[in-house]
Amino acid sequence: MQLVYNIVVFLHIVGAAMIVGIWIGQMKKPTVHPRQFDGAMLQLLTGIALMGLIPVLGQTIPRFADPDYVKLGVKFAVALAVGVLAFLGRRKYKKGADTGKGLAHGVGGLALLNVAIATLWQ
Repeated sequence: MQLVYNIVVFLHIVGAAMIVGIWIGQMKKPTVHPRQFDGAMLQLLTGIALMGLIPVLGQTIPRFADPDYVKLGVKFAVALAVGVLAFLGRRKYKKGADTGKGLAHGVGGLALLNVAIATLWQ
């Protein structure tokens, strides 16, 4: 079960890298790329999977015995916001319309905030 958890965490990090990496790479001309939406969906799906694995892992691994559901709830809310903004940006991108700096920075900045919450909130 630990191997499954590690694979899901790996995919979760890949999703964050897709969002934040593209955002940083396009900092001079901010836009929302369709791959950022894919990264947001990967983050949401793997995040939900990780939350589902907590009770199973809590029975065998002590560090999972007492999860912080407030932190997980905040991360989920931020991830939903990233997903919605990335969806709106992807739609505009596919139509050839300007996504705007605010939308692009909202997607990247909120994704970066979610990484900060995951790593700094103890």
